[in-house]
Order: sequence, then C-alpha cells, then structure tokens
Amino acid sequence: MTARDRIFHILTETFKPAKLEVIDESDQHKGHHGVHAGRVETHFRVIIESAAFAGKSRVDQHRMINLALKDELAGGVHALAIIARSAG
Repeated sequence: MTARDRIFHILTETFKPAKLEVIDESDQHKGHHGVHAGRVETHFRVIIESAAFAGKSRVDQHRMINLALKDELAGGVHALAIIARSAG
C-alpha cells in the first residue's frame, strides 16, 4: 500500500469525510530539505470536508488530522498541506 493510500484510508476511517482528496506533490519537492535520494511520497496535500470538524477552529482541525496521521508523519511523510472544512 502506498503512503497516499494509507493516508486516504486513515482519514476515511477516522473522519468519514463527505469529500477527500489526497494529492502526492512529492515530485515538486525533489532536492528540497527533508527529501532524500531514493525516497518518494514525501509531500502531500489533503483536502477534506467532514462533519467531524463542525465547531472546531482551523488549528483544532489540523491537530485532529495530524494526530490521525502521526505514524505517517513520523515515518516517511515530510510535509502535509491541509485544507479542512466542516461538512454541512
């Protein structure tokens, strides 16, 4: 399973989103700090819309996502851009 697939699965299971996109932007960051030769799937953009974010601040939404993805972030994922919205 790819990192993108794992992120998609974790976010789907955790937040039951109405909308979810996980975009691998790693190819745009070759040669940047934190990207080592031979490593792929290091930079992602997540666009997520979920009722789980209702009444939560943007900071709290990002914290929720980062907590759900803590193992991925501790592993090979170097950067995660997040666009989160409340569904409904």
